[in-house]
Amino acid sequence: MQVAVGGDMVISAADISVVIPAINEQDNIVGAVESALGAGAVEVWVADGGSTDNTIEYACQAGALVCCGHAGRAVQQNNGAHHATKTILCFLHADNRLDSAALQQAASYFSDDETNSWSCFYQNIEATGIGYSLLQWGNAWRARWSGRVYGDQAITITRELFEVIGGFPEVDLMEDVLLSKILRRQGLRPCVLAGPVKISARRWIKKGIIRQTLSNWWLLLQLRLGTKPNQLAKHYRRHDG
Repeated sequence: MQVAVGGDMVISAADISVVIPAINEQDNIVGAVESALGAGAVEVWVADGGSTDNTIEYACQAGALVCCGHAGRAVQQNNGAHHATKTILCFLHADNRLDSAALQQAASYFSDDETNSWSCFYQNIEATGIGYSLLQWGNAWRARWSGRVYGDQAITITRELFEVIGGFPEVDLMEDVLLSKILRRQGLRPCVLAGPVKISARRWIKKGIIRQTLSNWWLLLQLRLGTKPNQLAKHYRRHDG
């Protein structure tokens, strides 16, 4: 499958809508929104899933547009994409931060060839140590080699392609893995851009790098063996959430 951005059209950072799914992220949302605006976005949507704290208020104060709907990261991201108006969509987790050059890198990539259709970013985990450096390198290698991208790598995709494939599969967990699978089956591999996208180390600090990585691998194995994502989500909430 080849999906064109549009002839000789030149894409800029201003042509990228940033979508941030959030539920009760008042401590993170301002930083996420400001990083997107600082990277050149002029349209940032916070897709709220029912926050009971000050997430919506803070998002608006930071300069974002807000759309509200049902909870669930996939559902929220699809809702944000539905409201967004730009040619390219960038999905940013609320505890992630875009580097100031990230969206311009994406714009250049999509402008280079009209068949360039999706990308992600190299990560900068906000913690020190060789383990985290290896994790960053390994995640980038995984995306390049297998075409499997996680949501905290800031999936960036043309609106046209996103709509053609039907958006994120609306499951409770691993919607990013399933989206990657759909795109891989179409023969589409992501470009890993330098970014970086800065991501919180809270999961790895809480559980440890090895334990968290093994947990991720276990989930992937169960998915491959046929376990439904919504069943995996129940396990994740009990043990990892």
